[in-house]
Amino acid sequence: QVQLVESGGGLVQPGGSLRLSCAAAGSIFSTYAMAWYRQAPGKQRELVADTNSGGSRNYADSVKGRFTISRDNVKNTVYLQMNSLKPEDTAVYYCYIFRLNLWGQGTQVTVSS
Repeated sequence: QVQLVESGGGLVQPGGSLRLSCAAAGSIFSTYAMAWYRQAPGKQRELVADTNSGGSRNYADSVKGRFTISRDNVKNTVYLQMNSLKPEDTAVYYCYIFRLNLWGQGTQVTVSS
């Protein structure tokens, strides 16, 4: 059974950086399209970035130029590098495997001075 384990969240000041990691255990990771979503309090979950098995990437307009999604198929891990963070980036961030409709447990990111 595939499991997703996220890490890397925390508290950071505006303008700071964080890198989120999502490790997938028990799967043929390299064949999956994967994504990062986020959900802020009182708001719907939204797509932040996604990447397919071929390495193409898409980003929400709100994070373009600041966030980078990447993957390491040897380590079965997908990353989200977040730079120039803003208070409006505060949310719980989830990784997701489209084919399996599988979510990680989420990791809290708080951007505040």
